[in-house]
Amino acid sequence: MEHHRLVLPEHMNQFGFLFGGHLLKWVDEIAWMAATLDYQNCHFVTVGMKEVSFRQGVSEGAILRFETTRVYEGETSVQYSVRVITEGEAIFATEVAFVRVDDEGRKQSLPKR
Repeated sequence: MEHHRLVLPEHMNQFGFLFGGHLLKWVDEIAWMAATLDYQNCHFVTVGMKEVSFRQGVSEGAILRFETTRVYEGETSVQYSVRVITEGEAIFATEVAFVRVDDEGRKQSLPKR
């Protein structure tokens, strides 16, 4: 799955670069959307990110491309790789893990594919 975001003034930190919290939020949301599209009618919660390491600052007006790929499927969990690219250069990459839950928040098995 591919998705894009525009970096706006409200996304900037006190030094004029993209605030890392916004990037992490987008990564989580976009990976969650990929899981939800891959497993229709399932509810997922985020259980973790593999690594958080920002490789360079991002300026206002940058267009970020998010590339999301499923890399693992377990009994109740699924994991997606997310790469963030701007101007042809990868600036961030991580893996986001989700677990399927029912309405009470209890783990559920993923549907058989």
